[in-house]
Amino acid sequence: MTDDRKSHWDTIYGTKAEDDVSWFQKMPEPSMTLLSLAGATPGQAIIDIGGGASHLVDALLDQGFGDVSVLDISQAALEADKARLGAAAHEVHWICSDATAWRPARHYDIWHDRAAFHFLTDPADQAGYMSALKQALVPGGHAIIGTFAPDGPEKCSGLPIVRHDAQSIGRLLGSGFELVDSRRHEHKTPWDSVQHFQFGTFRKRA
Repeated sequence: MTDDRKSHWDTIYGTKAEDDVSWFQKMPEPSMTLLSLAGATPGQAIIDIGGGASHLVDALLDQGFGDVSVLDISQAALEADKARLGAAAHEVHWICSDATAWRPARHYDIWHDRAAFHFLTDPADQAGYMSALKQALVPGGHAIIGTFAPDGPEKCSGLPIVRHDAQSIGRLLGSGFELVDSRRHEHKTPWDSVQHFQFGTFRKRA
């Protein structure tokens, strides 16, 4: 399944312009607002899961964040990010891996995921993702997870997804996390359709 996912996303990012996909955002909101509410400071370590070709890394670097990692299953997506950033790409830690099988080699203060987790339809993949998250996040750290809301699309990029609310994500995270913020977001695609998202911010209990 990992090879199939990688092939799919390498094809997408290798053949489409960055603003020719539904999830494109020039300004990464509400992610930046939620990072601020989570108390993110430039000295903290942040990892963006499924962040290939996202502009979140640009915004974080612009605000002085010095320990930013981007994980994506697609090397093509990461290369697109690097090309856009130019010399600044050297300031970022790039990780090409499937989050469901990844074993973090270090810890992070904030785990951010906008629209990656909802592609995991297999409970085993969901469990693998949550295992990586729990290993990666420091006690007291925050996980910000955005997915299609219960009334959002049922597919994206030709793939089925699982729609979530904060409660369903919270159940998967388990009792070691507490929900600190939950909100809906209406994302306007490059072709002006609207997709309903749900964002949940969870704090890992000390």
